[in-house]
Amino acid sequence: MGDSKTAHPVSGPPTRDQAVIKLALGAIGIVFGDIGTSPLYAFREAFTGHHPLALDALHLYGVLSLIFWAMMLVVTIKYVAIIMRADNRGEGGSLALLALMGGRNSGKKWSAGIVMLGVLATALFFGDSMITPAVSVLGAVEGLAVVNPSLSGWIIPIAVFILIFLFLIQRSGTARVGAFFGPIMLLYFLTISVLGILSIAQNPEILWAFSPHYAVQFFMMEPLKAFLALGAVVLAVTGAEALYADMGHFGRKPIGVSWLVFVLPALMLNYMGQGALALREGEAIMANPFFMLAPGWFQLPLLIIATLAAIIACQAVISGAFSVTQQAIQLGFMPRLRINHTNAKTIGQIYIPVVNWALMIMVVLLVLTFGNVSNLTAAYGIAVTGAMLMDTCLLSVLLFSFWKWNKLWAGLLVGLFFVVDLLFFAANLTKLTDGGWVPLAISGFAFILLTSWAKGRSLLIAQMRETAMPVQVFVKSAAGEATRVPGTAVFMTTSPEGVPHALLHNLKHNKVLHERIVLLTVSILDRPHVAEQDRVKSEDLGAGFYRIILRYGFMQDTNVPKALEKVTTCGPPFRMIETSFFLARQTLLSSENPGMAPWREKLFAWMLRNAETAMQFFRLPPNRVVELGSQVEI
Repeated sequence: MGDSKTAHPVSGPPTRDQAVIKLALGAIGIVFGDIGTSPLYAFREAFTGHHPLALDALHLYGVLSLIFWAMMLVVTIKYVAIIMRADNRGEGGSLALLALMGGRNSGKKWSAGIVMLGVLATALFFGDSMITPAVSVLGAVEGLAVVNPSLSGWIIPIAVFILIFLFLIQRSGTARVGAFFGPIMLLYFLTISVLGILSIAQNPEILWAFSPHYAVQFFMMEPLKAFLALGAVVLAVTGAEALYADMGHFGRKPIGVSWLVFVLPALMLNYMGQGALALREGEAIMANPFFMLAPGWFQLPLLIIATLAAIIACQAVISGAFSVTQQAIQLGFMPRLRINHTNAKTIGQIYIPVVNWALMIMVVLLVLTFGNVSNLTAAYGIAVTGAMLMDTCLLSVLLFSFWKWNKLWAGLLVGLFFVVDLLFFAANLTKLTDGGWVPLAISGFAFILLTSWAKGRSLLIAQMRETAMPVQVFVKSAAGEATRVPGTAVFMTTSPEGVPHALLHNLKHNKVLHERIVLLTVSILDRPHVAEQDRVKSEDLGAGFYRIILRYGFMQDTNVPKALEKVTTCGPPFRMIETSFFLARQTLLSSENPGMAPWREKLFAWMLRNAETAMQFFRLPPNRVVELGSQVEI
């Protein structure tokens, strides 16, 4: 008999479908935390909020129908199907979209209108990022009043403790606990699905609410109440913009798959379950229908699961705020801030102390000031709907000017989105005096900071470029006359043209030049990442002078010494022990013809003084840096 051989399957690399499924599961833990925790308060707010509705069939079916079709129009069609196609080499978000438009429209300057839309959307995002943690955590902890009414007095202290703890651990990163985010959110979505199904089984007629005619009937019979109800309905789609902003981490297809296959069904099952419960029990359960869905023995476990989900939602928003801030700095809309990398293996995991502490203070103040979710949601809706409206404006520019869609179809689609967004925004404006002014004030302040810095920076660069001496003139006149000393001098400059002011001041005061002079510019491109082989652009200017341009994407860390060590086209290899970095620190002077309002000039000067130094931002060795001051009028 011959030898019998058993064939063993060889495990190869994962297929494309397996990779998509793995990323889709990962996205559940990060991307959908905000929209996933909306059932905690969205349905309830329509009947107990600032414009409460009577608990009858017309309003129940009408609200549930509005929630479902809002999810379909805003999340599924607008964000998942269309906006997420507008990726900037994989990255999403308002600033990435703005940079994408700049890159495709490189023949002319970005129009001021497009830039303002992108900056305004970013400003609204910062307002949203302060309210989301407060709403999510407070919404979960309020379940304590259902589990044990005698503990109601502990809701605010516990929520504040959780939020402060969450912000305190940011400095050490979330890599260790991040592995649990996916399983916890998976458990959360499965739990709310099962609770919804059990409730629907007792009143299956509630499923008729999927029909759009109930939403239309609501508007036809009570147009004013239906319009005001939109202020609560929009709470069900908060976090839709996070799908686009987090696209760079997971990709468009995995996010779309996890939304359509898992998250959307789970959310709608829970909303329908809450509706069925309201049909059975009436007003008695409207204090907190989310937790009333669970039997008494399961309310405490549900409280723990919901609180963990809320914490994960907060973490996603905080990480998003760090990421957007880094993009804004790199694209020139914010001054340099200290950015710490919490994970050496993963570039995207960053921590920005100033942003962290500012968020913590504002979030805690919001919780203490507003006191409950119902009051907070009045402020929440305006920031969310404002950001969605800005995204629709940017989308309209994209469809007509860049993608060149058929004007009829693009016009109908954009028109529909504008109608929906404007209705949501207008409905939330009715809560302006109830706290809706808070996110507008926060966003307005952020908008002033972003635009003042961008304007001041452009004026400063233009003024320095105008007064700069041509490089060839300087090399011919100074190279032969000045005494040369051993070593390398790197003069950092924002302009890839002309002679840096620091070089002129150094020669004027020290009367010497190093053997090798490098004029170094760090250039941030309009794409998220630049490959290593495309990083360095160098030019030999003669007489030991070189110009180097280091190119980075707006999502990348700018480590200058690390990049210079790989340069081989500018003489001998760079050794940091033999290299001195010369930086110019500008002091602003008032001009007779200022390029911006005096108060904005003072604001820009204050931001310039308090910005992170180039030494820290570009990772320069502290003992190899020389700073030279200069005065500039703008």
